Amino acid sequence: MITEQQVLNALSHVMDPDLHRDLVSLKMIENIKIDGEKISFSIVLTTPSCPLKHQIEADARDAVLTMTSASEVDIEMTSRINAPKGLDLGGNCFKHVIAIGSGKGGVGKSTVSLNIALALAKDGARVGLLDADIYGPNIPRMLGLDRLPDSPEGGKIKPSEIHGIKVVSIGFMVQPGQPLIWRGPMLHSAIQQFLTDFDWGDLDYLVVDLPPGTGDVQLSLTQSMPVSGAVIVTTPQQVAVDDAYRAVNMFAKLETPLFGIIENMAYLEMPDGSHQFLFGEKGGERLAAQVGVPFLGRIPIDARIGLGGDIGSPEVLQESLSPAGEALIEIARNVAAEASKEAYRKIQAR
Repeated sequence: MITEQQVLNALSHVMDPDLHRDLVSLKMIENIKIDGEKISFSIVLTTPSCPLKHQIEADARDAVLTMTSASEVDIEMTSRINAPKGLDLGGNCFKHVIAIGSGKGGVGKSTVSLNIALALAKDGARVGLLDADIYGPNIPRMLGLDRLPDSPEGGKIKPSEIHGIKVVSIGFMVQPGQPLIWRGPMLHSAIQQFLTDFDWGDLDYLVVDLPPGTGDVQLSLTQSMPVSGAVIVTTPQQVAVDDAYRAVNMFAKLETPLFGIIENMAYLEMPDGSHQFLFGEKGGERLAAQVGVPFLGRIPIDARIGLGGDIGSPEVLQESLSPAGEALIEIARNVAAEASKEAYRKIQAR
């Protein structure tokens, strides 16, 4: 007769590759059921976007089959997103706030922000996307949106909702082409209102698309709320990497954890399968190694991404994913893994 303790003993030998502890001590095993030689249980991951969930599932199944007399193991993979303390702002709760920035414009930061948010939602998370690029709000066009929905009189303003994410942008509130010539105090007030006056509800991830550079919006965001971590987007070109390094140092001064570096427009794949490095090679990867943070992945050049952004058809939602779309989904899961690791470090430090 197989006992529950035998199952737990077997699973205590299975490690979470990111958190470097076993599944039992992490309290990730639930609902163990034993029917003769048939075993079933749930593994509760720290994010539905865990990039290693298939490895964890396979390791757990092998451990139980090897270390007990079970002939069949049925595993339900679920998730419960952990955070040291859910951030409550005006009735909105954000478990993780992920700031996505760049040292300079034109590196594809908004495209990356949008596709990360959509990929996390596609995996099953509750996601919001705040377009904090006040001077160049591109997210509405990239999603095919042009306005906010009607809100109840006297209540909070409702974000737009599309493809499973909630979206707020200054682009919904100004005329097309209208420039916003704002000084720091107005930017600070706008960021605070975006966070408190809108009905975000309970979110697992709030992805914030920052403006390029190291200016007032970045400072206002980190002053308004604890940011779980930042991600820097760069191209391989040295001038972009130089500016990305400045952004890295800005977040260090603001004491914001850096989840890692993303290299966009890394190469163009030629018809014969070779790679043409139009903007240099591995600049983002070298920067990540230089500053000692994870390299989250590289995204190849693909005309479909630019076209999709123009017509409101993001790449990660396409039925047939390009290599760039696959890279974006992998990157989103890597970002989620870094958020889980940072949350675990903070919980352990309490």
